[in-house]
Amino acid sequence: MNMPAPLHGYVSINVAGILREFVQAQDLGRIVGNDSAIVTERGPDTVRGADVAFYSFQRLPKGPFPKGYLGVVPELVFEVLSPSDRWREVLAKVAEYLNAGVLMVGVLDPDPKSLHLFFPDQPAKVLDADQELVLPSILPGFQIQVGKFFE
Repeated sequence: MNMPAPLHGYVSINVAGILREFVQAQDLGRIVGNDSAIVTERGPDTVRGADVAFYSFQRLPKGPFPKGYLGVVPELVFEVLSPSDRWREVLAKVAEYLNAGVLMVGVLDPDPKSLHLFFPDQPAKVLDADQELVLPSILPGFQIQVGKFFE
């Protein structure tokens, strides 16, 4: 697997930082990143690496962070597109996350600056840089202009 260009890491860390600040202030859960493993299927096991993910304290209770793979999936996953990514593979990864129980997968596209949102039982939607992302059922009170993820 090729290493992503620095823009990929820049956007990923922006997303993680923005989410972490909100999640910590509201005492809602934890943010992980850096291709943290998520088990999407069992027998045989399939593991994906999320650029950024949010685990609520309902799914991953407070206390010491567990070692090894987690027995739960996060509520939110964010992936950042790289120029070498192909939508067919990205959509397969999105489907795995959603089938495993992730409530929303966001795919950030640096060119154009947009966010593709995927939910288990709703049509996908695309937000451009000027639109607001709100996730009231997952992160109550969270809202941000999509373009902020790319600044």
